[in-house]
Amino acid sequence: MKCIFIYNPNSGRGRIAKKLPYIVRRLKEKYERVDVYATKARGDLSSKVREIASEYDCIVFSGGDGTFNEVLQGAGDMDSLPDFGYIPGGTANDVAHSLGIPRKSLRGALNVILRGRRELLDCLCINGRDYAMYSVSAGAFTSASYTTPQEAKKALGLLAYGLEGVRKNFPLRIYPVRISEGENCLQTDCVFTLVMNGKCVAGWKMNRGGSMQDGKAEGAVVRQTAHPSIPGRLRALFSLVRLFVFGYKFPEKGVEHFGGKKFRIEVPDDVVWNYDGERGCSGSVEIEVLPRKFPLIVPENNKNMAMSQQTVDK
Repeated sequence: MKCIFIYNPNSGRGRIAKKLPYIVRRLKEKYERVDVYATKARGDLSSKVREIASEYDCIVFSGGDGTFNEVLQGAGDMDSLPDFGYIPGGTANDVAHSLGIPRKSLRGALNVILRGRRELLDCLCINGRDYAMYSVSAGAFTSASYTTPQEAKKALGLLAYGLEGVRKNFPLRIYPVRISEGENCLQTDCVFTLVMNGKCVAGWKMNRGGSMQDGKAEGAVVRQTAHPSIPGRLRALFSLVRLFVFGYKFPEKGVEHFGGKKFRIEVPDDVVWNYDGERGCSGSVEIEVLPRKFPLIVPENNKNMAMSQQTVDK
């Protein structure tokens, strides 16, 4: 079997690049041939995945959630895909957190690839052309994940996102939103909109009952009046904090919940969306859950998924 290892040399304080000989040696325990490719610029990974997908039995990649999203952008419109293996190398690593892939142990992540099982995971499709693995969001603090300098992330980790969010997002912008899902409709003014596929967002395990294999997504809107008083602004901020700290299912007056398989979300044209921590499109969007689209090797003992008919050869 043939495998290629693709990594972002700038992700996760550069630790993956230092461990390259070890990674290749371990992968050769399973794959007869292991090639290596280091990404050169943003977007390079997406085109590389499209170029080589038919040539390998498995594409192993390393980086943060942004790197995972780049892989998905390359693979999303393809019908036939090889297996994918993931070595977390970023700051938050929300996808790995949701799936139980070790985030701080290179050896543990490699063991998953070598001994885990293949599962087909849901993903989100935006406007029929873009993709997200675990979150699509807009509003307060969502720009921090892609505007925070790489140097700050290396030095401060998740704290860097928080500091950037505070610097860029006060006062919180208020915008109107209308969300349609089948016959259901939610319309309000808000400061934050989120659609989730999985358990974790921004380092917080805020959707504990979430799954990447149930064919549906969960959503939340933090409401705000169009012309709030200072106490009103603070209440919206506290609602946002409680959503992340206590989770999606925690009862909160300032948060509206929704869920389903396909959404039409109408917002002003200058509202910018965030896909898995990366800057996405602006304006109104249609978001659809693509069931069992992305083949990923996950931990053998992951109890959050039903055992697939197709398992990974040990």
